[in-house]
Amino acid sequence: MDGGRVTRSRVALAVDGGNSKTDVVLLSADGEVLGTGRAGPFAPQSEGVAAAVGVVEAAVAALGGVPEGGFGHVSACLAGADLPVEEAALAKEFTDRGFGGDVAVRNDTFALLRAGASAPWGVAVVCGAGINAVGVSPDGAVARFPALGRLSGDWGGGHGLAEEALWHAVRAEDGRGVPTALAGLITARFGTRSVEELVLEIHFGRVGEGRLHELVPGVFAVASAGDAVARSLVERQAEEVAVLAEVCLRRLGLLDTPVEVVLGGGLLTARDPLLTSLLDAEFALRAPRAELVVADVPPVMGAALLALDHLGAHESAKTRLRAHYAPAGAP
Repeated sequence: MDGGRVTRSRVALAVDGGNSKTDVVLLSADGEVLGTGRAGPFAPQSEGVAAAVGVVEAAVAALGGVPEGGFGHVSACLAGADLPVEEAALAKEFTDRGFGGDVAVRNDTFALLRAGASAPWGVAVVCGAGINAVGVSPDGAVARFPALGRLSGDWGGGHGLAEEALWHAVRAEDGRGVPTALAGLITARFGTRSVEELVLEIHFGRVGEGRLHELVPGVFAVASAGDAVARSLVERQAEEVAVLAEVCLRRLGLLDTPVEVVLGGGLLTARDPLLTSLLDAEFALRAPRAELVVADVPPVMGAALLALDHLGAHESAKTRLRAHYAPAGAP
């Protein structure tokens, strides 16, 4: 930066827009991090494209705002950019708002893959509030999914897992299902006299459905304690993660190739012992040549690496960027 102003031709903006927060990074072509910012959730599907990009503007405002003429390049990896038409609409909004004419919008799974893998290719599975995956082959071919929730065949993630826990708990309480400690977990967490009471509180809008995500740590704890219903949910979650990766590998012809599978999102980075052991077993069965890598760096680093790839930066620039984000104690 020069006198507090950004020199447009030498600076890229990397964006990781997620369901819980939006991170931005200003970086030079030689991999130096010039500034970082954070704002709220990036939610184009519920709030609209304009409002979502407005969140990015808010994050950039802390860095002095969008420079006159825009940035030299924008690498935006975004939740809700699940389809090419959505990527195009978001890219147009960035351009129309003056972020610059060189804008690349991708789904946020691409940032996870680039951040966690040692090379620009491999497979990434994110399991946070929702679940999604992407695969990239050495020649650049891509395998991905619509990722529109149950409508497009997805299962799990924190919200989906919590909904399933509530479904089983309701049925356990009223006699339609088998007994499960999930019922007690739910009433204790929300302070209700029954699971049905919580259902009605949600139905009448007195408890936000989004709060169900609070149940996830308890679901894992109950499963680890031996509850059969809760364990079945964790087993299915492990299976879904492995299936997503397996399908990406099969589509790209990489099932018989040593390949990194990057795992990210809150459910996977928490490294729950039961889920971890189940994942190891599922991958040994479905994709035995895969090397599981749990992401230990922020996804925005992946968006920044993609920016450096686009700019044709020297490998030393990428090494410099990785060093900036290296976990404490890493060599």
